[in-house]
Formats: sequence, C-alpha cells, structure tokens
Amino acid sequence: MADQIRGELANLLAREVHDPGIGFVTLTRVQVSPDLQLARVFYTALGPTGDEAKTRRNSGRALERAAPFLRRRIGSRLRLRRVPELTFIYDESIAGQDRIEQLLNELHTAPAPPDSASGPSEREGASESERGWGPASSDDDEQH
Repeated sequence: MADQIRGELANLLAREVHDPGIGFVTLTRVQVSPDLQLARVFYTALGPTGDEAKTRRNSGRALERAAPFLRRRIGSRLRLRRVPELTFIYDESIAGQDRIEQLLNELHTAPAPPDSASGPSEREGASESERGWGPASSDDDEQH
C-alpha cells in the first residue's frame, strides 16, 4: 500500500500540482499506519546550493498546502474506503548520506599528509611481504 501511495503521489506532483513552491521534490518513502489513518510521506528537495534550509521549508509548506488535494486524488485513484491523512516529513537520512558522501570525496581529493608518504615497510609489525622481503606472488617462484 505504501509503495502505491508513493507512486501515485509522485505522479500527481509531476502532473497535477502546479505550485512552484514545491520545487524539485523526490518522495523517498511512505509509511502507512496499520489502521490506514495516517501516511507519513518522506521527501527530499533540491534547490540552489547554500539555500537548502529555505528550499526545504518552502517545499514542506507547499506540500502541506497540496495535501488535501493529494488526499482526495489518492482516494479516487486507489479506490480506498479510508484514505490516510498525509503528513510530509523531510527525509534526514538522505541528507546524512549526502554529507557522508561529501566527506568521503573531500578525503579522496585531499593531499596526503607527509607521514603517509612512507610505505608499509616502515610500519612496525608489517609482514615480510608488506616490507617487500617475501615473495610477491607465486609467479616469481616459477621464474627462478
């Protein structure tokens, strides 16, 4: 049921809701209560860099304004006797994933500190093969 509601909402937002305040919204998931009284709709919003909070706020307000219309349309499209009340919640988990990805990208592009220039052979406890003293592979044995 949750996936059906998410799909219909995405369709309605793309085709029938013309509120510019919604912006570029992605519905990430929907949680429906067991009694079908409430549907929590999680979303993310894409906007200008640096204005994430404003974009999030504007999109949330526009979605709440559209909620009664969306609820009626969902009821008729899915032919539900009991149509859940729609509550829109910004999906923080996606923002957290984006932040982790940003940090990983920064680590990847950051210059290596001077200490890390030395290889594993100078580390205490490195194995012989890590120090370059042991056989690199079984192919080396066949060449001798």
